[in-house]
Amino acid sequence: MSDAGWERMAPLIIGRPDQKGSTGRDNRMFVEGVLWIVRTGCPWRDLPEAFGDWNSVFRRFSRWSRKGVWCRIFEAM
Repeated sequence: MSDAGWERMAPLIIGRPDQKGSTGRDNRMFVEGVLWIVRTGCPWRDLPEAFGDWNSVFRRFSRWSRKGVWCRIFEAM
């Protein structure tokens, strides 16, 4: 993902450092992992370890989906 794309996307995500409560450890790496899944079409269990535990990434992806985060990102991009 380009820096310009990330700059447009970053304010729309949840778990930012400026929000109270738990925050994502590395939101950009998480989004890169999701994009890797989309680009390759691989099952979640084949996600490279560099992106984190596949099951944790999948659960976070699902939470973002339920909360409408991906819809906001798609509309903005």
